[in-house]
Amino acid sequence: MNEELLQIAKATKGFMPDDEGMALYNYALDMLSMSRSPMIEIGSYCGKSSVYLGAAAKEQRSVLFSIDHHRGSEENQLGWEHHDPELYDPTTEKLETLPLFRKTITLAKLDESVIAVIGNSKTVSRYWNIPISLLFIDGGHSLFEAMGDYLGWSQFIQRDGLLLIHDVFEDESQGGRAPYEVFVAATSSKSFKEIDTVGSLKVLKKL
Repeated sequence: MNEELLQIAKATKGFMPDDEGMALYNYALDMLSMSRSPMIEIGSYCGKSSVYLGAAAKEQRSVLFSIDHHRGSEENQLGWEHHDPELYDPTTEKLETLPLFRKTITLAKLDESVIAVIGNSKTVSRYWNIPISLLFIDGGHSLFEAMGDYLGWSQFIQRDGLLLIHDVFEDESQGGRAPYEVFVAATSSKSFKEIDTVGSLKVLKKL
């Protein structure tokens, strides 16, 4: 990965460990070498994961659609564990991550490779109708939100395409349960098989 982009990714606010970020990049790069279908990212926060995926998209002349309402997940809100007061907007009483996301993507020179879609992912998925090569789920961590992201978007993953799910912990004490439940639903569906695990990142292939 381009060293400048790697340093931008590492310096960007977010919750993506370096090894998991590099796994995103490498799997996206390999996938896009075989398919020119776009990638979808659910949940971008300030753009850390978007840089890893966007770097691969730029190299392979493809595109990443990054879908986020940019108001933060439940755990990011005021009074919750992962709240960042620097991102809090007292007018709306919610987080506002869009300005930092835009700054990150522009700084990384990925404006042509990472397309921001501002809105609720389940709403956007109802109007989507083209195949995708890779789906990365890292949005809201409630069961309602996470399962909605999976059900709304997994249908568009092409055969042999990839589904990547972040923050998957079998032990509930290590993290939220919802991403693990999505992982179980995907592997139980017989439409996906697990091919790798990097930290809390699960990598599955569409059968």
